[in-house]
Amino acid sequence: MNIMLAVNGVCRFLSPPLFRWMACRHSSSKLFVGGLSYDTNEPVLKEVFEQHGELIEVKVICDHKSGRSKGYGFVHFISEDSASKALAEMDGQVLDGRNIRIQYANKK
Repeated sequence: MNIMLAVNGVCRFLSPPLFRWMACRHSSSKLFVGGLSYDTNEPVLKEVFEQHGELIEVKVICDHKSGRSKGYGFVHFISEDSASKALAEMDGQVLDGRNIRIQYANKK
């Protein structure tokens, strides 16, 4: 039997007998990044956003057939505070010659 505890938007599962904590992050720690240059790749996006906090995942969405970027991606931070800081500081900034747009990613 698992016990779930939610604190400040973070779900934690206590799993007997190991009593191991596993975190599932609230969507407000994940950002949508639009307006990317087709030349912007994941290492570039990671380098820019990791200045604002520790990252879980960086993903540039690409076309399956051509492999070319679709011009948007996602940056998932460990903390909501880091995501909030990145959104405030990076929205509208120039990256690879394009003004990027940032907003919180939608819940699925």
